[in-house]
Amino acid sequence: MSLAVKLLLSPLLVAQAVRTRRRAVALPEPDGARSGRVGTGPALRLLIVGDSSAAGVGVRSQDDALSGHLTRTLARLSGRTVDWQLLARAGLTTAQALAMLRASPPDAADVAVIALGVNDVVNQVSSQRAVNARKALAEFLRHQAGAQHVVFSPLPPMHDFPLLPQPLRWVAGRDARRHDHAQARWAATRNDTWHVPIAVLLAPGTMAEDGFHPGEPVYRRCGEALATFIATELRLAIDIDIDIAIAIDNNTTETRP
Repeated sequence: MSLAVKLLLSPLLVAQAVRTRRRAVALPEPDGARSGRVGTGPALRLLIVGDSSAAGVGVRSQDDALSGHLTRTLARLSGRTVDWQLLARAGLTTAQALAMLRASPPDAADVAVIALGVNDVVNQVSSQRAVNARKALAEFLRHQAGAQHVVFSPLPPMHDFPLLPQPLRWVAGRDARRHDHAQARWAATRNDTWHVPIAVLLAPGTMAEDGFHPGEPVYRRCGEALATFIATELRLAIDIDIDIAIAIDNNTTETRP
């Protein structure tokens, strides 16, 4: 969207944003463990990082949130024991998520799944700045957490958010698509970072009661899609990475005096 159109609509957009925040239902982050182990077989270490969509706002339990659906499906499809950790907080932009991880480093991980972006749009972070923050986040996870693969979920279709009035919904949707396309283009230039497109239906029956956060059907769809991508598209890479790590460790053990 052109800057001129945004400037023209800005008085109305600001007024709508203020009214929307005032009438929005404040939902808590759900109860439940934020780390654990599920499945059987060789270990696969999974880190989930993000904002309210990663934290599971909109459902009552982590079992019904992204982490629950993702970890259970991944363990089933991969035939592995998934050791997982969730580091997420409502309201985070990508840059703020990186600051959170730097302040409290995560456990080591083989794969990191990132669910961020809506707050970049809400806070009017440019798509280029958001991509630069994602680059920094991916580099941190690769080098500090040891993640071999960093998987980004897509931005949701904000033009379908029931809570948002028009034209705010239309503007937010255009911005979200621009951010998502920029993220996909950047991820395509790397062999360790992935953007996973996921088609979701956002409607009153699939969203949380606030009309802004996902409901259980959306979390289930996203968790299963991300798990399927990791277990199938990345399966050989994960097998090779883990097998190499085991071989190196065994060789080191055998050569010790």
